[in-house]
Amino acid sequence: MKKVFVSGCYDIIHGGHVQFFEEARALGDHLTVSFASSEVLWIHKRRKPSIPDEHKKALLESLRVVDLVVVGRGLEEGIDFREHFLALRPDVLAVTEDDKYAHLKRALCAEVGATYVVLPKTPPRFEPVSTSSIVRFVQAPTEAPLRVDFAGGWLDVPRYAREGEFIVNCAISPLVSLREWPFEKQAGLGGSGAWALLNGKDGFESELDLGVGWQDPAVIRETGLCVWRSGPTPVLEFKHNGDFLKGRMAIYWTGSAHDTPASAKLVHDFDRIAESARIARDGVLKTCIDTLARGIDLYYGAQLFEGMSPLPDIAGALAKKYCGGGHGGYALYLFPDEGSRSAALASHDALRPIEPFCRV
Repeated sequence: MKKVFVSGCYDIIHGGHVQFFEEARALGDHLTVSFASSEVLWIHKRRKPSIPDEHKKALLESLRVVDLVVVGRGLEEGIDFREHFLALRPDVLAVTEDDKYAHLKRALCAEVGATYVVLPKTPPRFEPVSTSSIVRFVQAPTEAPLRVDFAGGWLDVPRYAREGEFIVNCAISPLVSLREWPFEKQAGLGGSGAWALLNGKDGFESELDLGVGWQDPAVIRETGLCVWRSGPTPVLEFKHNGDFLKGRMAIYWTGSAHDTPASAKLVHDFDRIAESARIARDGVLKTCIDTLARGIDLYYGAQLFEGMSPLPDIAGALAKKYCGGGHGGYALYLFPDEGSRSAALASHDALRPIEPFCRV
């Protein structure tokens, strides 16, 4: 009988583990699975297991490809299973390509004459996941806000950052969820950042990989009316609950999707963009709708400079601008009071109300 041995934390058992067990079992006639005990997990990874050891053992034992389950209790990092391995004397120790303890395991194999086998990363039957990604998905919120940006856009892109300047934005409702998305897609409202948050993922890396900035995932996670410092990473200068904006914001669907990454290569008027954010920041500090409107209007001028089409004038609006930098999607309109907004909503079917959202 050819005996195969595998080890790991297996803290939250998922389809990737099962596939690995099946591939390891195919190397022989008997498969032993060793998992790190809760004590070992705490000592070496400083975290507790998702379920008690006895429950994890029972789950692993129930898998048809697993013949024996042992619990690694040794305190030697990477080979907590040494005692079991020497007692069982398996023929094969199977590992994955990302094994961090190859030198220790190869030496252990030499003690019993076992073969150290690295299993290639075969195409998974399931989307690859990790224990940490599962935990993030479980902890992810069921709903999230989108956002509107008032001023300072592009200064959150690391290569365009300017020390001492700002980005001003606000999380908004209605909220979205994986099942309910009451907005157009590719709309300039930070939807990709919200989607990442709802799926338990880090939206910062995906946004930066697209060549755009960090403001979407930053304000969607933070919520509220925020002023951020321009720079390579999000640094919140101050935050307001946004109550003075209630009844005063609406978004207008321009009729075409927006594409921020394609706009990243355009020429931008960074001096005007930076000035718009300084004015908008002052408006937030003073909770002055007119000052905030001046900052928004100045930023709209920078968008026209980039080649965006002029937005329609709507009676009663103090200021307007495209949401995001993608030459389409939604546009933000700011009104002096709820009555002016209500009149505009009654006259324009493409206009819809939004409100500031701040999680307490």
